[in-house]
Amino acid sequence: MSTEKKPAYGGQAVVEGVMFGGKHHYVTAIRRKDQSIEFFHLPRKTHPTLAKLKKIPFIRGIVAILEASANGTKHLNFSTERFDVAPEDDGKAAEERKESKLSMILGVAAVGILSFLFGKFIFTLVPVFLAESTRFIFSSDFSQIMAEGAFKLILLLAYIYFISLTPLIKRVFQYHGAEHKVINCYENELPLTVENVQKQSRLHYRCGSSFILFTVIVGVFVYLLVPTDPLWVRVANRIALIPVVLGISFEVLQLTNSLRNVPVLKALGLPGLWLQLLTTKEPDNQQVEVAITSFEELLKMEKETQLSNEQIV
Repeated sequence: MSTEKKPAYGGQAVVEGVMFGGKHHYVTAIRRKDQSIEFFHLPRKTHPTLAKLKKIPFIRGIVAILEASANGTKHLNFSTERFDVAPEDDGKAAEERKESKLSMILGVAAVGILSFLFGKFIFTLVPVFLAESTRFIFSSDFSQIMAEGAFKLILLLAYIYFISLTPLIKRVFQYHGAEHKVINCYENELPLTVENVQKQSRLHYRCGSSFILFTVIVGVFVYLLVPTDPLWVRVANRIALIPVVLGISFEVLQLTNSLRNVPVLKALGLPGLWLQLLTTKEPDNQQVEVAITSFEELLKMEKETQLSNEQIV
């Protein structure tokens, strides 16, 4: 096996497709209604200030998450607009996109960030009120924080389980599994064939699903440092601590990924892998084909950019 360190590629499942991101590009491939595969390309651009922030531990996680939310929404928006449109209706679909007032006012990237923040607020604050309603049973600060963590975990698992029952989300979770399988196949230095990819695990230590679970676990420890009473103070510090929890959780995710090949210590990442049993499903061969096509397109574009940069230098 080669000793040269491979680049760490990331990805995201979208509707009827997969997005992969590299150092210079993002690429999404989706299966159209006529079974053809269509690509969506975006250059990877980072503002110089954000690039500096992404080098600072704990802060870098917050920047990376917001950036991923913004970029991911662009690709998700592309997939939802295109996957079920027949090629002969492409012109009509383009006109409808121009009429999207929400996109014109806020922009797709802004919508993605706002959606992420709204969801984070909901999953952070609802467990607070649920736990507070049990204070007559769990009166101490410690028991309140444990109850809050338990409610948050239950809400998270219930939400994922019930949305996974819908046909659309089930297929997205299958593409999520295909994304992981392709990355695992690449990291194991095997040819990217459907057969090889299907033999890989649909779980991966670097997955965003693991990050979500880590925010629940990390939150419990962080909240032990602040009071739970009165209620308004509890709500205020939960909101104020959202960046702290996100920043620490990102570092925990990076740590578990770096230790995944170390005996005993690799167990630190198991809770995140267990959650992926819900957020990923086994893909069929056609879905794997789309994921492979997306990743190979990204590799091709990354190589072309690298060669171009070398020629300039």
